[in-house]
Amino acid sequence: MRNLRKLLRVGCVSICGMLAASVGGAEESRPAVFAHYMPWYASKPVSGHWGWHWTMGHFDPEVIRKDGSREAATHDEPLIGLYDSSDPDALACQVLLMKLVGIEGVIIDWYGIREVNDYAEIHRNTLALIPFLKKAGLKFAICYEDQSIGNQVKAGKLSAEEALTQGREVMAWLEANWFGDEAYFKVDERPVMLMFGPQYFERESWDVVQSVLTTKPLVFALPHLSKNIGATGSFAWPPVTGGKTVSSAEWRTELDRLYASDRPVIPVAFPGFHDIYERAELHESYGHIDDREGKTFAETLDLALKSESAFLQIATWNDYGEGTVIEPTRQKGYRNLETLQERVGSKESSVEDLRLPVRWYRLKKGLSNNGEAMEALEKTSDLLFDSQWEAARKELNRWQEEIKEDQ
Repeated sequence: MRNLRKLLRVGCVSICGMLAASVGGAEESRPAVFAHYMPWYASKPVSGHWGWHWTMGHFDPEVIRKDGSREAATHDEPLIGLYDSSDPDALACQVLLMKLVGIEGVIIDWYGIREVNDYAEIHRNTLALIPFLKKAGLKFAICYEDQSIGNQVKAGKLSAEEALTQGREVMAWLEANWFGDEAYFKVDERPVMLMFGPQYFERESWDVVQSVLTTKPLVFALPHLSKNIGATGSFAWPPVTGGKTVSSAEWRTELDRLYASDRPVIPVAFPGFHDIYERAELHESYGHIDDREGKTFAETLDLALKSESAFLQIATWNDYGEGTVIEPTRQKGYRNLETLQERVGSKESSVEDLRLPVRWYRLKKGLSNNGEAMEALEKTSDLLFDSQWEAARKELNRWQEEIKEDQ
């Protein structure tokens, strides 16, 4: 355990260098902050339909509520509205917000490359996201959902042998396309990969799947399943189970127990847990963790930042179905991002600067028929990516006045 922790720290040199720059040269090192990201949303204005993750086969986003929000599979709505994960404006806005609050990388929830269910759409959205992460100087890593193969086996679409073939195909694709990317997060030259499970593969089959790799990744899986595949370690997640409400004392006890383990653990920060599954009539709720007006996120973040790990994971940036969202929303505003910005963000940016990406996004949508505005706002996004907050603010103010004059 101690040796691997040292390995993780040594491998984190490039991240720590970026970290020092982002916080103005911190004297003491801290875990690099990664956010777990869901690239699976589709909106009618962009993709021509409302995707399953906004509807869950139950809600209709065409219905506008009295407060102006759309009916959707969430207890809260994004501050920028129900967005599309393929929309470059939404991706730029999200990545700029991450940059502003000190997030150093994104762990992308990913289902492979096959044209099954919405897996190919998720893959295409991931490909669209990565260039924005690179532009902002952020790292990325993959959280592989092996249930994507398990679901096909369960539906009778794949045999056990075909499942192994598809698994090898996925690993070969990852190595050929992402593992060697300079922006892919590595520790001691080995790519880091999370697995949400494993939900299908066992130790023997996972060994077969990985046999195609020249360099095997450091694999982190869910704590109660990680030994099934002989993973490097595990990653913590909001500890809900059995539909129960988990108190702050209970989740703290569980996290303390996990962090004291003799195996490597990626610590977690989360704002709470409030899933929509029961209301969507899919199945019973997994459970509930109260956000306590932002205290849950602050306390789990502080606990994770004190850990010996080289990096931590926020669960999540945008899983609206499970209510673990830290990006700005109608109900909670910028509360969670302000907490993050205060603890790990650059001292050169302010809470007022944190509002700039959303302002930019809204102007892009509000002035979409104005060619001059679109050209100017594209240049303004470059200012934002270059951290030229004041220059960007002046441009946004100028175009905000344009809208007022038109009204």
